[in-house]
Amino acid sequence: MRNMADSFWRAVAYCFHPKVIFLSLVPLILMMVIVMGLGALYWDAALQSVRVWMEGSSTLNWAWIWLERVGLMSLKSVVPPLLLIVAVTPLVVVMSLLAVSFMMTPALVNLVATRRFSHLERKQGGSMLQSIGWTLFSVLLALGALVLTLPLWWLPPLAVILPALIWGWLTYRVMTYDVLSEHASRNERIELMRRYRFQLLGMGIITGMMGAAPSLVWASGALFVAAFVVLIPIAVWIYTLVFVFSALWFVHFLLKALSQLRYEPPSAFNPDSQNAFNALDVESKVLNVDAASG
Repeated sequence: MRNMADSFWRAVAYCFHPKVIFLSLVPLILMMVIVMGLGALYWDAALQSVRVWMEGSSTLNWAWIWLERVGLMSLKSVVPPLLLIVAVTPLVVVMSLLAVSFMMTPALVNLVATRRFSHLERKQGGSMLQSIGWTLFSVLLALGALVLTLPLWWLPPLAVILPALIWGWLTYRVMTYDVLSEHASRNERIELMRRYRFQLLGMGIITGMMGAAPSLVWASGALFVAAFVVLIPIAVWIYTLVFVFSALWFVHFLLKALSQLRYEPPSAFNPDSQNAFNALDVESKVLNVDAASG
């Protein structure tokens, strides 16, 4: 827990590092161009398709009759954009996560490793192709979970809990692999994911709940459709910042955990451990680097 809290505050501080701010602009600009472009091309057509589907749905007739009886028929115009936003949000989240994962995480790992963990040997336990395969498989599982649980999103408590759990699990899977792929061996990565799975999942859930903040922006877009063009880049910006912070949090936590793991006695779970006699000397160097980096 101490490493988890320490890594949290370090991630917050690193978010203000000039290099991090500069790097975050690349996926942010790319995401804005993609989302704004797709919105300009397909938003009106998609919205019209949703309206046609709703008008032809016999299942929804009772809802319109009830709204008319209670004098809230004007809310009918809000439902189509809201449904479309619910459908679009998972895609925007996944695109933001992938953009940060592939475009920023390697640079963030190098930044933190250079400043705090220059002594760590890079064992190249994963490749780019393996990272892409791992990420795509995790994304497919997360999207499958979203589709299966979508009907439960209409229940108020689950509407907040389920997305946070799913995004938290996805963030934990993707970030852990990307952070450790260069520095850790395969055995070390498996051991760290086994040993710290609850902490890593907790970190993913926390960042997943932070990622729910843009949902408020999307909801505002449903109520103020005229301002939707402005709200789209705001939501994308928030998503990008959340995942940049998430990447930094995982980098600090996992590299520190890997550094500690390297100097434990070898075991069945950790055959790659360095049973070095200079463990205390290395640990003192780690502490000195931590103190110097702040």
